[in-house]
Amino acid sequence: MPNVTESTRRVPAATIRAFMIDAFRACGLPAADAGIVANAMLDADLSGSDAHGLFRLAGYVRLLKRGQFNPRANIKVLERGPATALVDGDNGMGHLVMTYAANLSVEIAREAGAAWVGIRRSNHSGAGSTYATIPLAHGMVGIYSAVSSSNFMAPWGGAEPLLGTNPIAVAIPAGKQPPIVLDIATSVASNGAIRTYANEGRPLPVGWVISREDGEPITDGKRLAEGMFVPVGTYKGSGLAIVLGLLGGPLNRAAFGRDVKDTTAEQVKETNTGHLMIALDVKRFLPLDTFKAEIDRHVHDLSTSKRLPGIDEIRIPGQGRVKRRADREQNGVPLAESLIKQVDEMAGTLGIKPLTGRE
Repeated sequence: MPNVTESTRRVPAATIRAFMIDAFRACGLPAADAGIVANAMLDADLSGSDAHGLFRLAGYVRLLKRGQFNPRANIKVLERGPATALVDGDNGMGHLVMTYAANLSVEIAREAGAAWVGIRRSNHSGAGSTYATIPLAHGMVGIYSAVSSSNFMAPWGGAEPLLGTNPIAVAIPAGKQPPIVLDIATSVASNGAIRTYANEGRPLPVGWVISREDGEPITDGKRLAEGMFVPVGTYKGSGLAIVLGLLGGPLNRAAFGRDVKDTTAEQVKETNTGHLMIALDVKRFLPLDTFKAEIDRHVHDLSTSKRLPGIDEIRIPGQGRVKRRADREQNGVPLAESLIKQVDEMAGTLGIKPLTGRE
């Protein structure tokens, strides 16, 4: 997520993808797996989830190099029922594990009408919308959630961070309108946004982070270690983070609460991150075209409804995502010069061609 005041450069999507594949192959991933992970990260960059795209590459490379991720994971199904499955990610990269699980959910829902896939022994997987949207191509609704791989929030009223910013992403097919795609953290601001502000020395907006000591706002990014992230909607966001965490963690024999191991801790070799993926086959409820037409009708009603003074547009989840993808696919992904410098330096340590000059 580049600073709005920092200079950026547009880089073609294909160039970014090829660079990330080279980096992951240099870290031991098979070519096919490197391509899947790079595709998932590029999807985030194209969609505007900048904190989950190339921005994360150097961090993932560090974790691969120190052996925290298994570069040759053997992902497998531990349990399977008519409409359920439990997937073991073998401590592989979360993008690889979740792509497998999302496609499995489609396969199961095609037979059963609905699928709930639990995931254990995974890792951070980037933008939830990447996986929630996989069922869309099959006329299905997709729902994704996860237990965040670090705890930054407390239960409402608490002073000890025992909750992650556990996200939820929902994708609903539409007809002529863009699909409805909602992807939110259960904190006021995502971890990626907060870390970006802190790394760039920008003051944090009041209401993003509070002190563990007295609950007062923290706006200095250098004091993040003293703080906790604020849940969206106060106790409601806290409650949502708890229930999503319990469904993504204990139900899958994955980590939650005190069992969550901070991804960045040197001594951690496996986080046992849990996710969940749901797919719903629309045609089991009504004809797909009828459903899409109804979504279009309601989106039109919402977007053309009366606006408050000074408001130019009523935001519908997913519409901005489509516009950003169209722009970035045609004109390239805007990357901060500081990020380009970072990944070029990383390329030198991996012995691969830097991003600069690949265009």
